Amino acid sequence: MRVLLTGSSGWLGRFLGPRLRAAGHGVVGLDVAPGTETSVIGSVADRELVDRVFGEFGIEAVIHCGALHKPDIIRYPAQAFIDVNVSGTLNLLEAAVRAKHDRFVFTSSTSLMITTAIREEAGNAAVWLDETSGPLAPRNIYGVTKLSAEELCRLTHLEHGLNCVVLRTSRFFPEEDDTLDHVPGPNLKANEFLNRRLTVEDAADAHVVALKKAATIGFDTFVISAPPPFMRSDVEALKQDAARVITCHFPDAKELYTKRNWTLPHSIGRVYDPGKAERLLGFRCKTDFASILDALRNDTELPFAHDPDYVSPKEQSPLNGG
Repeated sequence: MRVLLTGSSGWLGRFLGPRLRAAGHGVVGLDVAPGTETSVIGSVADRELVDRVFGEFGIEAVIHCGALHKPDIIRYPAQAFIDVNVSGTLNLLEAAVRAKHDRFVFTSSTSLMITTAIREEAGNAAVWLDETSGPLAPRNIYGVTKLSAEELCRLTHLEHGLNCVVLRTSRFFPEEDDTLDHVPGPNLKANEFLNRRLTVEDAADAHVVALKKAATIGFDTFVISAPPPFMRSDVEALKQDAARVITCHFPDAKELYTKRNWTLPHSIGRVYDPGKAERLLGFRCKTDFASILDALRNDTELPFAHDPDYVSPKEQSPLNGG
């Protein structure tokens, strides 16, 4: 198929483009910034540009990764998030309907599942989060616009029959966390593979699988994250003494961490459960916390990217978003 890949110059797009071609698809990349996977420079918020790309390139399916993200809140006004994340998604959906597409994959975020209460972690137990969690009350403009875009996908499926798969991906960015600094660097990322992270490679693979399965799915939403080693029954213990629970599953974890001067998390406040994606999409992340420990045990390269100097290509572009 001829696939329109939005956000093609971004962190996910640069990994996803080659995987789509390896699966036999033609790729047309659309992004506000140039990149090796980008064919057209421009924004999804530009309705005329979207229509022109569909017509000129004979687009047959869409993977919509382009967006303004949570760190962009300090750089762009709320209206830009509406224009790119909401209106841009609508532009693509309506173009796909007119082109009589049978599949559309939307990159969403687990961030929209985090209410202010969950963020503050005030409860006595970790919150177990899956696709049934709710009510959803995103805590910032990024989450609000991502949830709105998900609803546009759902409505388009209901009204026009366009098969839409929504992937709520957990963290896979390479840079430092923009809010947490008590355990910076690779240590924090390694810890997050317990409950809220995946590799960019796994994120890209999930999209390829979703594209393949979309025509038989109809509409559905999937949490995409490294599989946690925990059970729902662990939620109270995870909040009170996460390190003890972790060492029950991985007896040498503390020793391996100590050799790196790393710290296991003392408390875990949320856990994302990607079990539905494994059951219905047949997708499971290749890299999990056990993979991290294997690398520490064997003194091999860590299986995830960490680049504190990473800057999104769009920040060098005069346009906003993907």
